This record gives sequence, structure tokens and C-alpha cells, in this order.
Amino acid sequence: MSVFLWNAFTFVIALGLLVTVHEFGHFWVARKNGVLVKRFSIGFGKALFSWRDRQGTEFVIAAIPLGGYVRMLDERIDPVLPQFADLAFNHKTVWQRMAIIAAGPAANFIFAIFILWLMYLIGVPEAKPVIASVQPQSIVADAGVRANEQIVTVNGRTARDLRSTNLLLVEQLGRSQLTLGLLATDSGQQREVQLNVADWQFDPERQTVFASLGIELQQPRATTELALVVPESAAARAGLQVGDVIRQIDGEPVNDWPTLERLIQQNAEQNLQLEISRAGQSMRLVARPELVTRDDGFSQGMLGIHPVVTPWPEGILYTQRYGVIGAIGEGVSQTWQLTRLSFAMVAKLLTGDVSVKHLSGPISIAQGAGDTASMGLIAFLAFLALISVNLAVINLLPLPILDGGHLMYLVVELIRGKPVSEKAQEIGFRFGALVLLMLMGIALLNDISRL
Repeated sequence: MSVFLWNAFTFVIALGLLVTVHEFGHFWVARKNGVLVKRFSIGFGKALFSWRDRQGTEFVIAAIPLGGYVRMLDERIDPVLPQFADLAFNHKTVWQRMAIIAAGPAANFIFAIFILWLMYLIGVPEAKPVIASVQPQSIVADAGVRANEQIVTVNGRTARDLRSTNLLLVEQLGRSQLTLGLLATDSGQQREVQLNVADWQFDPERQTVFASLGIELQQPRATTELALVVPESAAARAGLQVGDVIRQIDGEPVNDWPTLERLIQQNAEQNLQLEISRAGQSMRLVARPELVTRDDGFSQGMLGIHPVVTPWPEGILYTQRYGVIGAIGEGVSQTWQLTRLSFAMVAKLLTGDVSVKHLSGPISIAQGAGDTASMGLIAFLAFLALISVNLAVINLLPLPILDGGHLMYLVVELIRGKPVSEKAQEIGFRFGALVLLMLMGIALLNDISRL
């Protein structure tokens, strides 16, 4: 299956599942409150499959798998006979209507907890955030952070593993100071350092949050030993072979893969004098990198080689696994962390601490679904939990077209004692639709620019 088809398939599965969960929340609570649900649709447009249950609800799987909806009996939309008025949504109390609206996002939060519970019941591979080296004149170097220290807290919050540490650091964007709790792996001593992050620049498309601070973690590392030489490439024509270790390029020592990659990329169509080690013997070769143009239009040199990657350092990897009860607590804790981060990112978008160029749309989500599904069940489940929380948070935003906007109107009705006028609601819905379409357009353009 091609990458495109795989991404599309996993995207439809992931989105369909999350939308079903969300709409089922509305459906279930509506039924519990005596509202007649006329249609439960997964997707939009032409119905591909449909059936009815005993209570008259039509269940539909539609042709466009980009959302869904639950249509309830409502006098503002449908003509309702007097004897069926008590089945209409608009005849329910404000609290009942609020419960029905809030049930969609609530279902996504509960689903995230369930997914994370399942993950921690199976066992989640994790890595400790242990520092391998510190980049000179970086934010962490100025704060006195040292190699072989493990990050254990970020602004007082526990950082147990690499993934949670990454989320906690991203959450601190926009602050002027950041406190790291560090554990020396050799002595076991703990200390805290203050990082000045007023000028912290982080571009998630180009670097990790750790690299943006000047941290290199203990993790698999690409070496200058060759694991693959692409047939008929510039490297093959130069005589390079699998197992060769590149020591120097034009007399400049090459001790790591990033240095090697940089020298190759910067010297397209230039003869490079290579000093290599082959089976313990030193040799000299001449290689001429080909000029290639990337999808983004940027041109660079390429030899056609891939490095040997070292295994994880000893003691870094471990598995987090809990019993039935313990996994519930962990699922709740991780869902809360994702929720807090999601709301924080929305706030940072509004304040400008995070650029709108980092918004992701359906293409990026599809790529994420495909990549994580390829990595295995645990990675795909983690992706589902993240997107489920994001879907809940987005729907709770106070935009009239979203669940949060409907809740906002109901809160106003609760305070005033009467509904918001239909004219005011219509204006609000138009404004909300405009804002949402604008954000979706930006996200889609971002997706296209990343292709």
C-alpha cells in the first residue's frame, strides 16, 4: 500500500472513531433526557449505508468522512405536533440542554482516558530524559546544566519520561523563566536551575524542544559509519562501501553525522577529498555530491549514504506498566496533562507566543495517523488519545458554531432567564463559521507548505 493510501486509510479510521465517540456522547445524553434523535450521521453528504432503530433514529455512514452530527427534534427547525413537544430539544431545561451539548467533548475526554488506560495496561515503552551534552553558549549552558543529569521536574511538575518532559517544556513557551529539577545520574544528587527563556526561539518544524534549549539527549545516535550506499549514487561511483567510516572531508575532521551531512549538503557538484577507514585501513577517495532539489524548492548536495545508528544507551529505556486500577489513575493524569497543554497552546496562539504557522490541518493529521500506525499499536493509541483531547478542547472554545458557543448561549440564558434572541445567535454563528473557516484555511495552507 502506498504511503498516501496508508495515511488516508488510517486518517479515516482515526477520525471516524473519534467523531463516532463525540457524537455518541450527544446521542446518549439526549436519549437519557427524553429527546428524540432523528439522525446520527458519521460523515457528511450522500448516505452510503443507513438503518433505523426501534425509536426511529436513522443511523448513517456518509460519503465525506470529515466529521459527523446528531440531529435532534427541535421546534426551531422542524414542525412538531403538540403531543410530541416534550421530545424536542428546545423544550428541555437549560441544564438538560447544557448536559447534551457538553456530552460530546466529555465523551472525547473519557475516550482518551480509556485509550491511555489500555496503553498503560499493556505497557508503554518510555525513555528517561538524560542529558548527553550541552551546546555551548545556549540557554541551558548559561544556566549551568551539565551532561549526565536527568530532568526530573519542569517548573515543579514531575517529568518522569521523555514524552511528558517534552510536553511540559512546550507548555512553558512564552514565559521569561523556567525552572528545571535535575538529578545527577552518577551521584544521585538533585538540584534546581533557573533558565532565562525570555528570548527562547522554538520552531517545531526544524528542531526538538530540547535542541532549542541547547540539550542533546542520551538516545540513538547516527554515526559516520555507513549502513547503506545507494546503488548508482554519487557515493557508489566514488567507491564508498557499507562499513566504511568517514574520518575527514577536505582535511576537516568529521566526528558526527550532522557535521558530515552539513559538509555534503553545502558542497553540491564539488569534488570532496574523503579520508575513510575500511577494515582498519586508512584510504582516500574523491566524491562529488549530486545537486538535488527538495520538495520545498531548496537545493543541496547529496551522496546517497545512510549511517549506522547506535542503540539506546544502557539504562535509558524502560516500560511503564500498571494494574487495572493504577492504569486508570495514569490515564486520568495523562489526559489532564494533554488537556492543560491544549488549552495553553490555544492561549499562546492568541497572545502570539505560538505562531499560526504551526497550526496543523487534515493532511498533517493524516500523516501523523499513518506514521504512528506504522510504528505500532501503542504509538497509534497515543496519537488517538492526543487527537481526542484536542477535538474536545477545540469543541469547547466559545465560538458559536462549536459546542462551546452553544454552551455560552445557554449560560447567558441561565443568567438572563430567557434565551438569546435568534438574530443574535445567527450573527454569532456566522462570525464563528468565519473564524473557523479562516483557521482551517491557515491550517490547510500550512499542511500544503510542509509537503
